[in-house]
Amino acid sequence: MSPSSRITRLALLLTVILSTAHTLLSQNSPPQSPSSPTQPSHTAPTFYRDVLPILRDHCEVCHRSGGIAPIAFDTYDQARRYAAAIRASTQNKSMPPWFADPRIGHFTNDPSLSTAEISAIAAWIDANAPAGDPHDAPPPHPWAQSWSIPRPDLILAMPRPVPLPPSGDVDYTLEIVPTHFTADRWVQAAEVLPSLRANVHHAVVFIRPPDSPWLRHAPVGQPFTAATLTDPEDRRGAHWTDNDILLVYAPGSSPGQFPTGMAKLVPAGSDLVFQMHYTTNGTAASDQTAVGLIFAKQPPTQRVLTLQLTNDHFVIPPGAPDFRVEARGTLPNDALLLSFFPHMHLRGKRFEYNLIHREINIKRGASSPDLAQTSRTINPIEPLLRVNYHFHWQMSYILAEPRLLKAGTDLQAVAWFDNSAQNPHNPDPNASVRWGEQTYDEMMVGFFDVAVAPNLDKHAYFHRH
Repeated sequence: MSPSSRITRLALLLTVILSTAHTLLSQNSPPQSPSSPTQPSHTAPTFYRDVLPILRDHCEVCHRSGGIAPIAFDTYDQARRYAAAIRASTQNKSMPPWFADPRIGHFTNDPSLSTAEISAIAAWIDANAPAGDPHDAPPPHPWAQSWSIPRPDLILAMPRPVPLPPSGDVDYTLEIVPTHFTADRWVQAAEVLPSLRANVHHAVVFIRPPDSPWLRHAPVGQPFTAATLTDPEDRRGAHWTDNDILLVYAPGSSPGQFPTGMAKLVPAGSDLVFQMHYTTNGTAASDQTAVGLIFAKQPPTQRVLTLQLTNDHFVIPPGAPDFRVEARGTLPNDALLLSFFPHMHLRGKRFEYNLIHREINIKRGASSPDLAQTSRTINPIEPLLRVNYHFHWQMSYILAEPRLLKAGTDLQAVAWFDNSAQNPHNPDPNASVRWGEQTYDEMMVGFFDVAVAPNLDKHAYFHRH
């Protein structure tokens, strides 16, 4: 299947959701009109008292006016119309989306419903979806238009929109956006907001300090690709850099929101460099992505860095259903582990992060009972996160309890790919698949956020102290 003939992954996902909802509505919708709901019994759950709080807490971030979902649940009539679809997706736990193995780790952004919440939704629908008393409704969430974070202190958009063709591949597109900051700014929260979500496969916003030589001959304020640059070093830089990352975006990922006392630094005079990966879906369009920033009210005690474990030297054989790719790294200095963000393409199947504990060798006849006990109980591989990967929901996973990792800690990322014909997203099960920028190629990147001393940038962190 050629790239120009494929529907983009997000458009396909929304089509499936709408189709499923329509089928469920036609088969299972409550019989009465939304304008005249059945009066509830004294024990039946009602929308305003029992169901709307669940939707507000778990669903409205996507299912609202201006959200990424194609259906909004802002009102009783909207939710009741899709009552059967809500029940089906919550019963099978496909919604809210969450792909982490529940046996490993705890995460603050887990939107999963409890058994009691799932039962309340089902009971509400079984009672013919009564509205109840509107005065029972919880207060509305103060959404700032299409932003998931609170209203940004500053919005920086790409100065020029990027025109996209109706079909074919689009090379990675970059645009340099000056901040004009006259002083260092600490970013407490950030969110990337594409104007054309369906065509954005991912976006990475890099921080380019004023003394950085990266892309110094590239145009500022207008889109460019590696192929349009004439300087060889700039061309290489359009494909790879070790500059600090402000934020990584993909469909389903969370905004960057850091605990009190932690933030990312944008030095005075820096530029933000937007690296955009676009796909086409049959319609010519244009995108003008923006990033919203919320600044820390005071200088933080720790600086947040985004690091990554990457393996770009692999070949996935044709038809391989469970191909393993690994990357490892050793932390040169102490760091507080905050979150994970795995990234793969259409053949992505599973992804995990692990700590690798070094073996403890004890001589025969060792006299220390504590040491002997440690040798028997320690697991050389400690899992931190396991994800059943979903290309359409490339989620981030924020640790409920940040983990202190000492200098010398070994981290491992492991990815499994399904290149078989049983993978419904597979563009070509007969192809040998390598690292590449397009979605029919593959990637293996394990991003993770850490908090370090406030005076350390990424380059300084990787010098052993």
